[in-house]
Amino acid sequence: MSGLLGEEYAAFAEALEGQPVNGLRVNTLKLDVHKFQAIAPFLPGDAVPWCDSAFTLPTSDFSFGKHPYHLAGLYYLQDPSAMAPAELLEPQPGERVLDLAAAPGGKTTALAALTQGQGLLVANEIKDKRVGHLAVNVERWGPGNAVITNETPERLADHFGAFFDRVLVDAPCSGEGMFRKDMGARRDWSPEMVAGCAIRQRNILRVAAKLVRPGGHLLYSTCTFAPEENEQVISNFLDEFPEYKVEQLPDFPGFERGKPEWINPSTKNTKNTKEKKIEGAVRLFPHRVKGEGHFICLMRRTGEAQGQERWKSDSLAYLSRAQAHLWQAFAGKVLAVDFEPDRLRLRGERLYYVPEELPDFGNLRVLHPGVWLGTFKKERFEPAHPLALFLRPGEAKNVVDLPSAEASGRHSPLQVYLRGESLPSDGTPGWTLVTVDGWTLVTVDGWPLGWGKRVQGVLKNHYPRGWQIYS
Repeated sequence: MSGLLGEEYAAFAEALEGQPVNGLRVNTLKLDVHKFQAIAPFLPGDAVPWCDSAFTLPTSDFSFGKHPYHLAGLYYLQDPSAMAPAELLEPQPGERVLDLAAAPGGKTTALAALTQGQGLLVANEIKDKRVGHLAVNVERWGPGNAVITNETPERLADHFGAFFDRVLVDAPCSGEGMFRKDMGARRDWSPEMVAGCAIRQRNILRVAAKLVRPGGHLLYSTCTFAPEENEQVISNFLDEFPEYKVEQLPDFPGFERGKPEWINPSTKNTKNTKEKKIEGAVRLFPHRVKGEGHFICLMRRTGEAQGQERWKSDSLAYLSRAQAHLWQAFAGKVLAVDFEPDRLRLRGERLYYVPEELPDFGNLRVLHPGVWLGTFKKERFEPAHPLALFLRPGEAKNVVDLPSAEASGRHSPLQVYLRGESLPSDGTPGWTLVTVDGWTLVTVDGWPLGWGKRVQGVLKNHYPRGWQIYS
């Protein structure tokens, strides 16, 4: 890096020894930025120039990840630089979008917000140990267009072909951009790791190229500085797939252009046409932006956009008459919002609210084909936690609201609920009286948080065990 950056290296090295920059992105599916600023229990920092819904966070002892607003999905904590790929891909409402390597879900949640929960968003993660974390973050965010898959890119390409309007490949990399944030990334690094990552990245891109429709866009990003994993990967890709052209990304403050001359420094003054196109990519350096290191390249697949075939899934069943009766009985008593009947589909005994245009996933491994609304048990319907987080304020009839302002004590109703313990429903001062037996939506300052069930004067706790972070 000293040889590549020259006089800038001193500032770069100093930045890597400094404090990492943390960011917060508001969930615009649930509330706008101004409303969040009005209710935020902390003062956000500077606006992130490339993301209208995001701020940097001040350095403090405040536990941003444990605040109940985070558990309610009102915001996502993310490095500001990592917010750029989804923003620069610019997905539109109604489009078909694929996040090919989606865990832990930061870019998926951003794509969901940008598409306004409309169209189709497939969030894929190949690693079994990471796909559960992805699911939790997507469920907390509450989009209505997300499908979570646990597949190899090759099987997705074989099944779908050139199906998607936009594909994001946030590729596994050597993690050099995380060096000041993650000491593990420093310990794991080696030149051999860089070379191995470059091979893996080229293979992933080869498959991703097949998933983009003519006229569609493919975005490649890494969190590393190594030219072998960035400009060199793109150069090789353009040689193999000439139908793809690099698009010029915008010049936000601190953004640097791609460095084709870094591929082979000895030829830095003899750029060819392809190398000049790679300059359309951008690099984010920690000494130039408030964020960690990133490389981003957006490419468009040439050719005329064809009329997209409307795929409908036949692999998920519709409700039986008895199941429809149970769902309607639950919804009529508990919910104050309608769900489109044609989007209610079954997978085993689980009821899902699927995206508007759900393709047939065949034999692909699908973790969730939409919003998990609940499960049919014997003679009853039991709501799932993702349904609670999909609801917006005012969309449930039976509500217990727990104020965040009174959550400082261990025995406050909110703390008790988040530990998974039952609550009395006799109108304890500071929170809403529950008078109706049955399923009740628990909220924090009006924002849905989870389920409880009132039985004989006690609100039974149905907050999922895996979410009980205060225990």
